[in-house]
Amino acid sequence: MTEKRPTLAGRPLPAWAGIGVRLGVAFALGAVGWQATKIDAAASSSASPQASAATAAPSSPRPVAPRAAAATPADPFAGMRRLAVDRQLLHGDYVWSDEGAPPGRISILVDLSAQTLSVFRGGQEIGRAVILYGTEENPTPTGNFPIMEKDADHESTIYEASMPFMLRLTGDGIAIHGSNVRYGWASRGCVGVPEEFAERLFALARVGDRVTIVAGDPNANAPPPAEDRVAHEGRLDDYSEPRPV
Repeated sequence: MTEKRPTLAGRPLPAWAGIGVRLGVAFALGAVGWQATKIDAAASSSASPQASAATAAPSSPRPVAPRAAAATPADPFAGMRRLAVDRQLLHGDYVWSDEGAPPGRISILVDLSAQTLSVFRGGQEIGRAVILYGTEENPTPTGNFPIMEKDADHESTIYEASMPFMLRLTGDGIAIHGSNVRYGWASRGCVGVPEEFAERLFALARVGDRVTIVAGDPNANAPPPAEDRVAHEGRLDDYSEPRPV
């Protein structure tokens, strides 16, 4: 039986041509297989991170830093040394002791709840007095005020009242001045202090010195009434008027 040789257009091909054709076909098939393997490998590597992400345990959420609380204004009198007072100050009382206090300008703190005015110099309190202050109809304003004017013998043209050793705080008449500080009495917005204390304060105060008036702690202990100083009746005196008691 004779081998049938491949033909081309009816003519038999030489033996070397058949071998070349077979080798070309084999090479082509090998190239196709190698390309298919490369495509499968690429698809497998691209799918691998997604599969890993899908099967990986969820990461812990990143902690969020808490929002910082709004800063509170610093207390300008924090850390200052206070006078040691061994008794309860009553209406009309004051203490004054500047021994050891360095020279310099003063600052003043008025606490409406405690009903006191404190004088500071060189980081320590040198004087404290019980005060009169305003009513609901004529309240004493709170805030920071520079001393605008000094007048030792001031007469109010608005209220026709004497305001000795006056330290003006506002343009509409609010001031610190000497007054008859008695339990049950109030001012029309000014801060009244005993006249002797007002004279000492006037001697040290300068225009531009700072006065801070605060509402203070509503639960603060106010000076108790002294029965020998209670004045439920009386005339308008030293820019003060009866306070309901």
